[in-house]
Amino acid sequence: MDFRHPWIFSGALQTSREDIEAGELVRVSDSQGQFKAIGHWGSGSIAVRILSWEDRPIDRVFWEEKLHAAIELRLQLGLYKPGENDCFRLVHGEGDGLPGLIVDYYAGVVVLQCHSKGMLKESQSLSAAFLNNTLLDIHSVYLRAEGPAAAEGVNRFLSGEHAELTVLENGLKYHVDVVEGQKTGFFLDQRDNRMLLRRLSKGKKVLNCFCYTGGFSISALEGEATSVESVDVSKTALQVLEKNLALNHFTGDRHETLRGDALKYLNELEASSYDVVILDPPAFAKSRKKRHNAVQAYKRLNAAGMKVLRPGGLLMTYSCSQVVDEKLFTNTVVAAGLEAGGDYRILKKLQQGMDHPVHLFHPEGRYLKGLLLRKGT
Repeated sequence: MDFRHPWIFSGALQTSREDIEAGELVRVSDSQGQFKAIGHWGSGSIAVRILSWEDRPIDRVFWEEKLHAAIELRLQLGLYKPGENDCFRLVHGEGDGLPGLIVDYYAGVVVLQCHSKGMLKESQSLSAAFLNNTLLDIHSVYLRAEGPAAAEGVNRFLSGEHAELTVLENGLKYHVDVVEGQKTGFFLDQRDNRMLLRRLSKGKKVLNCFCYTGGFSISALEGEATSVESVDVSKTALQVLEKNLALNHFTGDRHETLRGDALKYLNELEASSYDVVILDPPAFAKSRKKRHNAVQAYKRLNAAGMKVLRPGGLLMTYSCSQVVDEKLFTNTVVAAGLEAGGDYRILKKLQQGMDHPVHLFHPEGRYLKGLLLRKGT
């Protein structure tokens, strides 16, 4: 605990009460009985998610202070710009001192994603704190629970009701469904990387694999790509992609939507077919037990993506698997390059945006890793 990591693992505890229920507030003391921290009790390997290193009440004032600080930071970063940007991550768990809680903002609607039973128990207090804030317009609050906190019937509106809406990111319009969409409705962590692609796409032939609802595709079209192909296995996601194309008036022949397995599609393509390839797959591993298989999958995927790049082409490749760290992911991409053949250079390391802050003592919060590569001529 001297390093202020926001988790205390069960193996680090000398003793604990056996009658504590998951989600209860607990006080942590050292072997001399001196107070160390207060947090939510967990039933798994993470025994305590620390809310405060100070001995203070975890009450309405606490939640209002924490959420005020989180909102204030996003406003300081210039993330809220009416007419240009009205969606961003409002709370990023440990990075905002609120472990177990993710909150995304969509044009007045906030989605609470509770990853711990402790945060789920506080959902009503959190909703009230957001609605009472004086910094940002919030009129609806939707609750989603994940992992240990998930339970049937939990997902619901706590206030207001605005399930489907249109948001702005970098001046582009996107349809978001906070009830039926993946995660909280949209993948906000790629904002900066979508803008980077926009700057690099002029005159390029682009392939967007695992396109979901087309964030990268819309950005490439706005950046004046000559053509964009979007591939995803989800029929529902591709239907939303079509809505997004229409919202941004990209209804011509520059875009083609393809439903199918991205890796299979890559393997069926001719070599040197594209100027830009984007590989943004879902997490291949959600536990350490599955890490080896995930690494092999990343290697196959990246090798296939490299083979369809033209000389001088660009590869944007990502991993959102928390158990695959930056070093391992980079080494996996290197192995893919050796298999694919050719000469590659790393132009830039890619990561989540500033609205996804990472606590200095909690590197696990930096889950999104990416590389921008250029294939040699």
